[in-house]
Amino acid sequence: MLERVHGGMDGGQSLFCLLAALFACHFVSLLKVRNFPLQEVLRPVTLIPGDGIGPECVAAVTGVLAAAECPIRWERFDRLGKNPLEIQQVITSISTNGVALKGPLFTKAERWSPASRNMQMRKALDLFANVVPIRSNPGVKTRHDCDIDIVVIRENTEGEYTGIEHEVAPGVVQSTKVITEEASLRIANFAFDYAAKNGRKKVSAIHKANIQKLSDGEFLNGCREVSKNYPDIEYEEMIVDNTSMQLAMRPEQFDVMITPNLYGTIVTNIASGLVGGPGMLPGANYGGRGQAIFESGARHVALDIEGANRANPIGTLRAAVMMLEHIGMHQQAANISNAIEATLEQGVLTLDLGGTATTQDLTCAVIQNLSVSDSDSD
Repeated sequence: MLERVHGGMDGGQSLFCLLAALFACHFVSLLKVRNFPLQEVLRPVTLIPGDGIGPECVAAVTGVLAAAECPIRWERFDRLGKNPLEIQQVITSISTNGVALKGPLFTKAERWSPASRNMQMRKALDLFANVVPIRSNPGVKTRHDCDIDIVVIRENTEGEYTGIEHEVAPGVVQSTKVITEEASLRIANFAFDYAAKNGRKKVSAIHKANIQKLSDGEFLNGCREVSKNYPDIEYEEMIVDNTSMQLAMRPEQFDVMITPNLYGTIVTNIASGLVGGPGMLPGANYGGRGQAIFESGARHVALDIEGANRANPIGTLRAAVMMLEHIGMHQQAANISNAIEATLEQGVLTLDLGGTATTQDLTCAVIQNLSVSDSDSD
């Protein structure tokens, strides 16, 4: 495993990243001993540590993937600030490599602050489908005794996130919500295809068409049209208000949920609280031209615990597992997934899950369980 770095790391990141470097050097030395041409066997992946707890979670991932001997060459962007050129360099890298692993990126909630870097990447790469699996975890106590296994599929490019706003008059601001037939049909086809390929039984379309009759009505039209092609999959529609209540009361009723942009992030964050919190969720963003970005599903920056060695890296680790599956490294993905499950079952939990483990403690436990898994398979 190699790294090409754009920008530098600060001192707070360096200690934890040393773990990744040690495993990377060991893996590369094995390739050299076996006379493998490195550039041919290492899969290039764009790496964006991001803001807040992102660098700590990404360091956990690079360490674990190195320990799992994943043949990856990271093209790393440690500094991704306001400079439009930096964003363009990242977009070009993802477009070239086809896949990226990303930490959360902070967007200020100020009127004249720069546009969201997340949205810039999604629009430039046409990353229209956000997929977030949400499921119960062994060893993690939650409010519900039932097994939760939900997948939220969110349209990622339009709706309220189009950013079309203007001031009509002093003190009067207008924001435009855009829903198109093309995007609605595309995300509906993606969701039903996902359900069919993964043995899912039901798709729930989440909306507010009782009030936003034209925009959310257009979204529902697309879902209804596509549902006709999948008679074996149950289709239902649910207003987003009721959905929020039903998630809190009876989450086991949901299977695949398809949502417009804003409702997707609301539903995902509610559901994250049902399975241990935002640190547990992985996520993926798939594009119409083949590119994909993998990241924590809830996208919480957690600036309040930045650098404190308290971050829960499970969501980012599981996002990396999704990435490995996507690029065909199925055995490594299975090994890491099993190691994560074993770590949770052993009660190695971070503070947000009621445990005492640090980020580094949990990462080392996953690596140790990788070693146990490898020895058991020999």
